Amino acid sequence: MDLFEIAKLAGLVIGAYLLGSVPFGLILTKRFTSVNILTEGSGNIGATNVRRVAGIKLGILTLAGDFLKGVFPVYLAGTITGCKTEFIELYISVVAVAVFFGHLYPVFLKFKSGGKGVATAAGGFLVISPWAFLATVTVFTIVTYSYRRVSAGSLAASALLPFVVWFTGHSITYTSCALIISIFIFFRHRENINRLVSGTEPVI
Repeated sequence: MDLFEIAKLAGLVIGAYLLGSVPFGLILTKRFTSVNILTEGSGNIGATNVRRVAGIKLGILTLAGDFLKGVFPVYLAGTITGCKTEFIELYISVVAVAVFFGHLYPVFLKFKSGGKGVATAAGGFLVISPWAFLATVTVFTIVTYSYRRVSAGSLAASALLPFVVWFTGHSITYTSCALIISIFIFFRHRENINRLVSGTEPVI
């Protein structure tokens, strides 16, 4: 592998992080409303808070933006390298984690006020494991509808993700990637978990 190939691969990882850092929720609410999403509601830039404080249309647009920024770099990662399968899986996983961490800890917001990563992770795993994506979206939908709480659906889907990735592909690399992402999603939802336990989590 020559220096150009190394630079290209490293550049996509950095680009994935920077793309993940783009705060679509903040951009959309600043452009179309007078709401400061960083101080309204939960203060989160994700689609759930945007929907809550700025309306369903901007919530959907935020969801789409956060989802697609997970899809694009992970898809690109699978197309720019012709190396061995083991390396491809590792590289795609690194790119998926990079865009995910960009959303959680965005450089454009001084590594603070990031989202919880669910939509961005879902976009990445649509590319990595479509069957795992389908299974977790199904669980998310059922749990969210049943309990009327997005956080409950997100946590249930995240808990399931590593298991489904393993059973549908038997890839240790992709399963490890899913486990890392799942752990951080739970970490970012720690306040939601406390509210779910106490029964004070807002309903849809």
